[in-house]
Amino acid sequence: MDKHEYFFKIATSDTEFEQIHRLNYQTFSEEIPQHQRNAEQRLVDQFHAENTYIICIKNDELVGMIAVRENRPFSLDRKIGAVEDSLPVSVKYPCEVRLMAVKKDYRNGRVFLGMAQFLIMYCLKKGYDIAVISGTTRQLKLYGQMGFQPFAELTGAGDALFQPLFLTKSTFEKSIAGRLLAPTIPFLPGPVQVSGAVMEALSRTPISHRSQAFIEKLDKARALLSKLVSSKYVHILLGSGTLANDVVAAQLSLESGRGLILANGEFGSRLIDQASRLGLRFDAVEKEWGQAFTKADIASGISEETTWIWAVHSETSSGMLNDLSLLKEIASEHQLKLCLDCISSIGAVEVDLSGVFLATGVSGKAVRALTGMSFVFHHHEVQPSMKLPKYLDLGMYMAKHSVPFSQSSNLLESLLVAVENLSVERYKEIEETHQFLKKQLLNYNFKIISEDNGSPIIHTIELPRSISSAMIGELLYFQGYQLHYESEYLQQRNWIQISCIDNYATADLEKMTSLLKRIVSYERKNNEQSVKAQ
Repeated sequence: MDKHEYFFKIATSDTEFEQIHRLNYQTFSEEIPQHQRNAEQRLVDQFHAENTYIICIKNDELVGMIAVRENRPFSLDRKIGAVEDSLPVSVKYPCEVRLMAVKKDYRNGRVFLGMAQFLIMYCLKKGYDIAVISGTTRQLKLYGQMGFQPFAELTGAGDALFQPLFLTKSTFEKSIAGRLLAPTIPFLPGPVQVSGAVMEALSRTPISHRSQAFIEKLDKARALLSKLVSSKYVHILLGSGTLANDVVAAQLSLESGRGLILANGEFGSRLIDQASRLGLRFDAVEKEWGQAFTKADIASGISEETTWIWAVHSETSSGMLNDLSLLKEIASEHQLKLCLDCISSIGAVEVDLSGVFLATGVSGKAVRALTGMSFVFHHHEVQPSMKLPKYLDLGMYMAKHSVPFSQSSNLLESLLVAVENLSVERYKEIEETHQFLKKQLLNYNFKIISEDNGSPIIHTIELPRSISSAMIGELLYFQGYQLHYESEYLQQRNWIQISCIDNYATADLEKMTSLLKRIVSYERKNNEQSVKAQ
């Protein structure tokens, strides 16, 4: 891909704002005589302090811009009265778009199209339901191609006539720009893209969870899940992975002795929290996020009282894949009951739960069904316990053949379709995507957390502290790539993640990583210039 390709962002630096003022002058003083010319050849907009500027960059040069503001009155309000009174549709959260301008050498449609697509994504995320603009009558055809529709009477005079226009999600989608906009590509660890067959199964007519048809489908799903991970039993719960882990914690509360919990990421820390809430007696071995446990690390936390150990298999917060063979080996040597959080690994890598006391999984993530069901795997008979809340009592599920309470036939139908399509070939596809992305990211000199012990479902990238991971994530999202950046634990560390679970075309992976590199490089250079200017 051409390394000098266009990309779009929100203006943040003094250098960008200065280029905005000069493009504003070139367009609205020299080309369109809306404002007086001046010797400085720069024009600072009257609403500059309130504007958010969407800009187009090529070769570190600002070549296009759009300003967005939400404060009332709009400049258009002052010309035609409250815009709501003239609009043909009802609105709740309008914004005003102004100062749409592109340098003459770059008016090939690509810049306008990219800014329009960025604008609509930005407005949707901000919650605006309509954007209004005063468009020059010289470019009405172009505005129409972007989805803007006319309303009200012309404003201005002479060579500076303007048509009030509005843009909604609907008008954009029907426009040329909207039809050319590719769907956003998610690189999230969950929720993931699901197949049409899974969605079709979800929409089937609901049936009673007490019916024979439901029981037959449930038994089939349980059999497939058990075979997938080599577990004798599995029970399907209506709830998230947190529920499944609470069920494990509840079972551990019935065990004698102490436990040992391993944590080298967010989800290991959550196990500690869940164990604490249920009053479990345990010790913990905690390591830096992304650091692998050694045999000595784990052994250091084992005492004569230790009877069980609990760990996360695929620690997605850092991209770490903890060594399952090592955990099994230590549990066997010390005669400990091994419990595992396999929520992010089942469906992505081969998981063998033989010899594992309790383990958890979910319907979403790599299983690629809808979020809403979770699993608890085990090999031993479990009896109901009056010491436990019913909903957390694994024995209740076993006594009632996995249906002690209401279940969703729709979620079960979709889960069954997804599980039937899991295969070893799918693991290979995920691994190939992971390796391709790793090569791309290392070629671009990104720092990958857990590079040597990474889970194939995700890459975690550490960005320089001078560049906000949340800002980078938003910029990629507005340009059609949804990376994982919004979790608080990621933002605290300035990390951004790229999941490998879904099916991706090589071209899309190349475009995404190239865009990520260009934006990060540009922001780094911008920051360096700002520091020098100070």
